[in-house]
Amino acid sequence: MKIVLGEEQIQARVREMAEKISQDYDGEVVHAVGILENGFMFLADLVRKMTCPVVCHFLKMETVDTASEGHQPRRNILYGPVGEVGGKNLLLVDAMVDSGITLDHLIQQLQLKKPKSLRTVALLDREDRRRVPLVLDYTGFPWSGGHLVGYGLEKDGRYRNLPYIAAIPPDGNG
Repeated sequence: MKIVLGEEQIQARVREMAEKISQDYDGEVVHAVGILENGFMFLADLVRKMTCPVVCHFLKMETVDTASEGHQPRRNILYGPVGEVGGKNLLLVDAMVDSGITLDHLIQQLQLKKPKSLRTVALLDREDRRRVPLVLDYTGFPWSGGHLVGYGLEKDGRYRNLPYIAAIPPDGNG
């Protein structure tokens, strides 16, 4: 396991992002929607550093493999923001965006509810692996290497609790 982003480096960048997001919303209420499971640590640190009013929500996705039926995998929202989101400022928060397919699906679904605004933020952006035309509103760090763990990211359910982000070998033994 090799540390690629230390705790202080992560917290400094999260602080910068929180300041920018707070400025952009200019005192308006933000409904931050953390995408579980990877996004929970980032969401917690981000909203603690934001200076505008924040309401926190969580969203959980499920991907159903339909390849045997000759279809693309189906994505379902298991649970999402509590209450009506129409007319509200939504901020989708995830630790890492890879292909962008899941986030793009969420954006499409939430846009149907007619929010006042819908923005995206991710600590890590793997733009080189994007499979849909998706540009994030706020990003912490670009990443084009291998598998990462720590700060909410996991491998086989392990390592989420690490305060830093580390690269692990393909076999997953860090």
